[in-house]
Amino acid sequence: MRKKIFLSAALLAAVASTYAQGNGQAGITEATNLITGYFDPGTKLVYAIGAVCGLIGGVKVYNKFSSGDPDTSKTAASWFGACIFLIVAATILRSFFL
Repeated sequence: MRKKIFLSAALLAAVASTYAQGNGQAGITEATNLITGYFDPGTKLVYAIGAVCGLIGGVKVYNKFSSGDPDTSKTAASWFGACIFLIVAATILRSFFL
């Protein structure tokens, strides 16, 4: 008799939890809205990091140029490339997900 009661209670709990699950569409929609809400501040943050990187690179290139270092063009190209990469990466990620 005890086994029947325990089995009935377990079956009732399993069926009740199945009805409570749903398909999760509301949770997925809410998660998508939360994540897309972070793209605007995140993109602005990456642009700000790119601007600071550009300023630092400009100062370093100017110092190399002023000291007469022959390696100035290579340094300028690497800093410029890093800034362009940051801006393009942020723009492409934003266009993919929004």
